[in-house]
Amino acid sequence: MKYRYDKEDDVLMIWFSKEPVDYAEQVRGVIVHFSKKNRPVLMEILEASSFLKETSKNLPRKVKQEILSV
Repeated sequence: MKYRYDKEDDVLMIWFSKEPVDYAEQVRGVIVHFSKKNRPVLMEILEASSFLKETSKNLPRKVKQEILSV
């Protein structure tokens, strides 16, 4: 698993695999990209700092520090 946080756009991207993306679905502020085999490949959390402040108590400290320091 790999992640990247874009501070300028406040988007957290989490890659689950290196498979090519076939399609994506969005529910509220979360976009999940899927492969042709319907496996999740990438998840994007929009407005990540707000989302994580409200919902995440169990994230690794390094991730919390990077994202919540916005």
